[in-house]
Amino acid sequence: MPLNIKKTVQQMVDEASREIETVSVEEAKKLLGQPGITFIDIRDPRELWRDGTIPGAINVTRGMLEMWIDPHSPYAKDYFQTGNKFIFFCAGAWRSALATKTAQDMGLSPVAHLEGGLSGWKKAGGPVEQVEPKKK
Repeated sequence: MPLNIKKTVQQMVDEASREIETVSVEEAKKLLGQPGITFIDIRDPRELWRDGTIPGAINVTRGMLEMWIDPHSPYAKDYFQTGNKFIFFCAGAWRSALATKTAQDMGLSPVAHLEGGLSGWKKAGGPVEQVEPKKK
């Protein structure tokens, strides 16, 4: 028997996209390296190793996002307390739309997500740096 879901992922992404700021690749390229701007790559480490990332981006896997944003969490990360503008991205902009909406709902501000994700970034000729797996 098929699952009777209330909302599809596409519906959730569409709803989130209406409530968050989306940054075009061209705008993001201008923001790269600027003070007060932090790019957050929410992809899985295997994706980083395979496809690289935007130079200087911080990897925050989607599964730890809420714990790392919340300053009261034992897992809180200081960089989320900087007051920087955070630009979230993933491979194709679905996960980042949902992550940006979650971060915004938690009170992190200002936040945005990258239109088209890393795929759009690469297609537009944005710089990419390789990421090596961490040695054990």
